[in-house]
Amino acid sequence: MANRATLGCFAAIVLAIVVIALGAIGTYNRLVALDQAVQAQWAQVENVYQRRADLIPNLVQTVKGVANFEKSTYIAVAQARAKVGQVQASVPPNITNDPQAFTKFQAAQDGLTSALSRLLVVVERYPDLKANENFLQLQSQLEGTENRIAVERMRYNEVAQQFNTTRQSFPTVFFANFFGERFKSKAYFQAQPGAQTAPKVQF
Repeated sequence: MANRATLGCFAAIVLAIVVIALGAIGTYNRLVALDQAVQAQWAQVENVYQRRADLIPNLVQTVKGVANFEKSTYIAVAQARAKVGQVQASVPPNITNDPQAFTKFQAAQDGLTSALSRLLVVVERYPDLKANENFLQLQSQLEGTENRIAVERMRYNEVAQQFNTTRQSFPTVFFANFFGERFKSKAYFQAQPGAQTAPKVQF
């Protein structure tokens, strides 16, 4: 009788261990899948930002060719692009887990967005430039890229929220904390200060 009770107790313990182990494996795999989704979407964000950076040299060369175009305006764009390049060169591989690096990256990109907006406002005073076919094509590509950036940032925030929500859920939060840096909360893109009144990129 005692042996039967001991065996029953042992079986219950083994069953409990198996259930806990399966739950832990499932939780780990879920966090890995969500983390990979965040990394994939981050790659998309970087891709559209790179496309914008690639358009800028041609844009700057075009406006430089127009007589009396404000030099300080296109210099500001070139400098903002250079700053983005410097920040990107120092981006850690786990930037989505590093709020400070993420904020620095966003600030550099937002600075470039502002410089481009100022340049495009100034263009309105130059009919020759507005009629330049090459410039019009660059504007169109830039407009599409800016829209794509907004979409990819929104999608990134969505997958980051899914990860963070799962990570903070009970009892996953205890499991995630056990792995330390591996499953840190993801940073979000934030709107620029005064974004609600920021000028739109219009062509």
